[in-house]
Formats: sequence, C-alpha cells, structure tokens
Amino acid sequence: MSMIDVIRAEMVKAMKEKDKDRKETLSMLLAALKNKAIDKREDLTEAEEAEVVKKEIKQTKETMELAPADRADIREACEKRLAVLKEFAPEEMSEEAIRAVVEEVLSGLGLEQPSARDKGKVMKELMPKVKGKADGALVNKIVGEMLK
Repeated sequence: MSMIDVIRAEMVKAMKEKDKDRKETLSMLLAALKNKAIDKREDLTEAEEAEVVKKEIKQTKETMELAPADRADIREACEKRLAVLKEFAPEEMSEEAIRAVVEEVLSGLGLEQPSARDKGKVMKELMPKVKGKADGALVNKIVGEMLK
C-alpha cells in the first residue's frame, strides 16, 4: 500500500470524525504527493514520498518561524500541521548515530587530525550515507563541531 493510499484513508477517517485541521493537512500532503507523481510521470518510490513529506515539514517550519510574534493563530495552525505531518515522516537518525557515521567517514578517509579545511571532503563522503535519514543542518553542525 503506497503512502498516497494510506494518506487518503486517513483523510477519509478525519472527515468522518469531522477533524477539519487534520483533513486539511492530509489533503495538502496528498496534493503534494500527487503533484510529484504527475511531474515524474510514474509512481513514487518510498524515498521520494519521504522527500515530499520532509519538504512539507520544512515549509511549515519556515512559515512558523516567519510568522510575526503577535500571530499566535498562525503558529498554532503550523504546530497542528507539523504534528500530522510527522506521523508520515521517516525516522530521523539520532545525534549519536550521525556522530558514528561521521567517525566512520573520517577513519575511511584516513584523517586522524581533521581540520576545518577537510570539511568539504568529509561532507562529500558523508551526505550520500545519511541523505534522507538525517537533517542536513544537524549533520553540518555535528561535522563542524567534530572538525574543530
């Protein structure tokens, strides 16, 4: 069962329960997934579906951050939307798991005393291993800390 089918079923359930906020979020996510499939002209893989969900989460977080401080209604709506979207997001790697992969890459590159100048090499090897499993900003922060 594809993610589109799961989301459609959840949306029907939300409509029956008259949960307007959840239904709207699921409808938005379903539209994004369908649009991506139309652009690709074939069914999405699990990785591509996860990518769409992460993109929606990222956009919602940006909306929440850019909302003026006196607009609590926007922030509250974004928080509700994030809660629903996170149900369909893939599991993220923990900081410890990311550090372990960074250590593995450092030893694979043979860098005993890595410096900030080695960051490009490290990131080039690291990102394909954690792509889709970890937040890029968190990975960048951890690598920066480890290369000091």
